[in-house]
Amino acid sequence: MSLKVNVQGLAADAVKSTIDELVSNRIASRIANKDFTVWGKEAESESAIRLGWVNSASDSAPLIPEILALRESFLSAGVNRFVLCGMGGSSLAPEVITKNYGVELVVLDSTEPEQVLNVVAKDIERTAIVVSSKSGSTVETDSQKRIFEEAFTKAGIEKTERIIIVTDPGSPMEAAAKADGYRIFNADPTVGGRYSALTAFGLVPSGLAGANIAELVGQAQSVSALLSSDDSSNPGLVLGAAMARTAGLSTYKDKLGLLADSSLPGFGDWAEQLIAESTGKIDKGVLPVVLEANSFEVSGEQKDLLLAHVSATRNPSGDLSVSGPLGAQFLLWEYATVVAGYLLGVNPFDQPDVESAKIAARGMLEQRAAISSPAFVDGGIEVRALNLDLSAHTDISSAVAALLGELAEDGFVSVHAYLNRESELSAELLRNAVASKTSRPTTFGWAPRFLHSTGQYHKGGPKQGVYLQLISKTETDVQVPGRDFTLGELIASQASGDAKVLADLGRPVLSLTLSNPISDYAAIVKAIG
Repeated sequence: MSLKVNVQGLAADAVKSTIDELVSNRIASRIANKDFTVWGKEAESESAIRLGWVNSASDSAPLIPEILALRESFLSAGVNRFVLCGMGGSSLAPEVITKNYGVELVVLDSTEPEQVLNVVAKDIERTAIVVSSKSGSTVETDSQKRIFEEAFTKAGIEKTERIIIVTDPGSPMEAAAKADGYRIFNADPTVGGRYSALTAFGLVPSGLAGANIAELVGQAQSVSALLSSDDSSNPGLVLGAAMARTAGLSTYKDKLGLLADSSLPGFGDWAEQLIAESTGKIDKGVLPVVLEANSFEVSGEQKDLLLAHVSATRNPSGDLSVSGPLGAQFLLWEYATVVAGYLLGVNPFDQPDVESAKIAARGMLEQRAAISSPAFVDGGIEVRALNLDLSAHTDISSAVAALLGELAEDGFVSVHAYLNRESELSAELLRNAVASKTSRPTTFGWAPRFLHSTGQYHKGGPKQGVYLQLISKTETDVQVPGRDFTLGELIASQASGDAKVLADLGRPVLSLTLSNPISDYAAIVKAIG
């Protein structure tokens, strides 16, 4: 199927208002030629080292035989369960690739103790893991690696035979992996994590799990010339203009609802991190909202949300519709996102506020004994707030109402779940309850993975959000080997650190600590009503 972007109504107006500018300024061909001056002087130092993604489909092709040979080697040894330890773009691309090819990959992108323990304890004798970290210093990924190393050793399995490292050349993880004798796949250092779907970060775990990565790469290669063309029909220019310039028309739309059909399972989660982290800065940005067919926003009339229908197999209807196979969609949305960055006047390659949350989490981890007392406890749920007055509230329903009462007319609600996402918790049920209650776009992020992606938008984007944190208070915990902290302490510090950064920026945060995650989660959905 060919790659198409169709626009009608407001989206068509947005494209019409700016497509000639994009073509006359040769934006597409300049991006394809890695012209780092496209996004302005202040962005040049970063964009000069972040444009490798335009050639990733071709540059990564030589990796494919090596990946497939390693898969066959594992299978012949009876190793057929593959786990990915990664965060943000390093985990979301392989997750959507393997879902689309119908193969099993266990994605471990959490520090929630119970979730980690369940993954590590299951079928260790037939398990291999891929540890992915671009920087090589990601604390979550390092912690997961250490726990798996200990598990393999206890099971009498040589860890170097079961652990594969994917990282940038010269990273601390590469140095340590070489010293320990691990097999290493180097990724292109000129490709940022959120643009890395077609690099080793996306291909190694997906290929080991059995996805047809040769086909995936071929799909991207087939549309490369189209997306680099300075033509008004270039789908990358059309999509980028629709994303960015609907925010500049009389009917203001700075939120993008991502509705991918069943032919592209999980695609919205990958596109969400790409768009949010790339555009959400200097009080600007496009807020991506991942939706399902039954989501409130699909039938609602939020004047500031543009709905994007996405499919691999058909041409959807609506003001904005995108169709094409997965590999082509990866490259399309990457082009469109950096085009939107050009139109918005932001650098699509930096992420200044992601680091602020990491620093705050480290600070909280060092002072983890000093956890603030709750404002009150309701039914075993501890209630805390920052930049939100709860002095007149003594129950969850009224506390949630107080938070939602802070919503501005153009605001959104963001739910952050520091919970085991493999347990019986419906993200869409809670997300939809909030959206229906407020009639406002609502996002949902599993934590701490969102900190490496949409967390950038929450802090750097428009000051429109109110934030609801759900945190698990579980008796299950895991000591991180060689470190002076447990996973429970780490995830609690990440939640506290993020809440502090948000509050310091003037965002209201309500934190609910659950003693029984499944029943308390249901109680919160009911309280939202």
